[in-house]
Amino acid sequence: MVETARRREIEDVASTLFREHGYAGTSVRDIARALDIQGASLYAHVTSKQDVLWSIVERAATRFETSADAASTAAASGSDAMDGIAPASVRLAALVRAHVAVVTDDIGRASVFVHEWRSLTGERRAQMARRRDAYERRFRSVIDDGVAEGAFVAVDPVVAAAFLLTSLNGIATWFRPDGRIAPAALGDAYARLAVDALRPGGAVVRAEPIAEPVL
Repeated sequence: MVETARRREIEDVASTLFREHGYAGTSVRDIARALDIQGASLYAHVTSKQDVLWSIVERAATRFETSADAASTAAASGSDAMDGIAPASVRLAALVRAHVAVVTDDIGRASVFVHEWRSLTGERRAQMARRRDAYERRFRSVIDDGVAEGAFVAVDPVVAAAFLLTSLNGIATWFRPDGRIAPAALGDAYARLAVDALRPGGAVVRAEPIAEPVL
């Protein structure tokens, strides 16, 4: 889909409204009113409210995936890597920093992605569920490797990944770009907390696996 300035503006406004009122609590008329245009004019750029939600969620999902790919590649070429494989603690920290960077760069879309993706319907919802699960498996795999290395305690990787992603996604509810901590510093802090929580001696609670991914 070729993006236009108006389409981007529609998504920006819709992201704000979905975040503030929820997808169900926002109408096409609300979006049009916020843009100061007629509803009919809005349909010249989008086919439906569902179409707008999909665009926001799909764009956010792609950013999370691309950022995670780049972080993993950078970790593999870092000074700690051996034969192209970095220690699990380094890879986990990189994934956490990448996730924080995406959330803090666009709070509106990240928040809609985290909280409103279930409002998608049909194949779009199923596709997004598969992508979310695949993304969470990145965290599970690294945690599992850390356990095998002896760098992390023998915790269930499903539970540990859910714990970390719940915390990371929560940033979208409170982070302010004009607040006291910069995105990079926040990413570093969360990366340290994530790794320290899983190291031997850290306060990790063992629990039964949960079936549904958190992201």
